[in-house]
Amino acid sequence: MHLPANGDGKPIRFRITGGQRRDYAEALPLLEGCQAQAVIADKGYDSDTIVNHIVGMGADCVIPSRRHRRQQRNFNRDLYKRRNLIERCFNRLKQFRRLATRYCKLKIAFKATVALACSWMHLMEYVDTA
Repeated sequence: MHLPANGDGKPIRFRITGGQRRDYAEALPLLEGCQAQAVIADKGYDSDTIVNHIVGMGADCVIPSRRHRRQQRNFNRDLYKRRNLIERCFNRLKQFRRLATRYCKLKIAFKATVALACSWMHLMEYVDTA
């Protein structure tokens, strides 16, 4: 499962793929049509194609360079610290037992469960918990 999150750590959209699929393969389809001031990701998304796409969007690319890259890129380290919002988003989704244990064996059922969990995360903004 691949998903980008907004500045509040809420999921924007998602794609379901196989567990053996590389992360960066889904980055461009997920970024298509998005507008952002900055795109924050880990080293797994460091490829020229993704970086050029982000720069073409007019957003800051906050992706650290891989160790083997000849020309190391500079990135905003203070902004990179906000990547924990994405990790928190995944942690929040994994609190749904059905997602964490993958009870749904069919892709369509799992996708529906992820959609419900993401919707629940957004709806919790409007619930008075006091």
